[in-house]
Amino acid sequence: MNSTVLNKMSQLKFYGMLQSYQTLLETNQHHSLNNDEIVSMLIQAEWEDRQNRKINRYIKTAQFRYKANIEDIDFTANRALDKTQLLRLADGSFIQKKENLLITGPTGAGKSYIASALGYQACLMGYKTLYFNAQKLFPQLNMSKADGTYLKQIAKIERHDLLIIDDFGLQPLDAKNRMMLLEIIEDRHGRRSTIISSQLPVANWYDIIGDSTVADALLDRMIHTAHRIELKGESLRKRKMK
Repeated sequence: MNSTVLNKMSQLKFYGMLQSYQTLLETNQHHSLNNDEIVSMLIQAEWEDRQNRKINRYIKTAQFRYKANIEDIDFTANRALDKTQLLRLADGSFIQKKENLLITGPTGAGKSYIASALGYQACLMGYKTLYFNAQKLFPQLNMSKADGTYLKQIAKIERHDLLIIDDFGLQPLDAKNRMMLLEIIEDRHGRRSTIISSQLPVANWYDIIGDSTVADALLDRMIHTAHRIELKGESLRKRKMK
């Protein structure tokens, strides 16, 4: 009978329940538990297994640049990083409130790592997250226009709770890229959260975007009410090499 039950659990893809029940049988712990305790244990094991698989799926789909987490962020370096602010962001409340985060600072200051760490934390909390390097995002969207999947890609981006656009502003935006970015930000404004990291101060983004009308529309949606982290100081990479 136990073999039949285990087989049915496997067919139903109750993998957490299957593993827990196998452990109970192998250790003979089921003799010391009543029916309610066994059922409760099996359901809890299945729930935890599904949660873990969902989190791993979110992390894999996000495609972060770094395997980063909040615990490994260096708060000792002199780069004007407010630990209290970052820990408040890490609780996910800004995502729940559909707010944005802008991270600026010089090369090597840790912008991408912080953005990835917050994205990883968001996945752990059950928020669907996507990471893009800006230099790859726009060519990818242009290719999707050519093969007819553009609307599908835009819809996919819009569905995610948190979007990370890294290294924004390394190159000025042309007319096509401006309009694609405006469409993305417009779709997400007030509905989803976005993290944007850039080497350039926010004050210089107007020139990078280019067209004054589009720039006004984008910055109005991106900047107002957004949280900001403005990093300073020497590159962490140079510091580690020293």
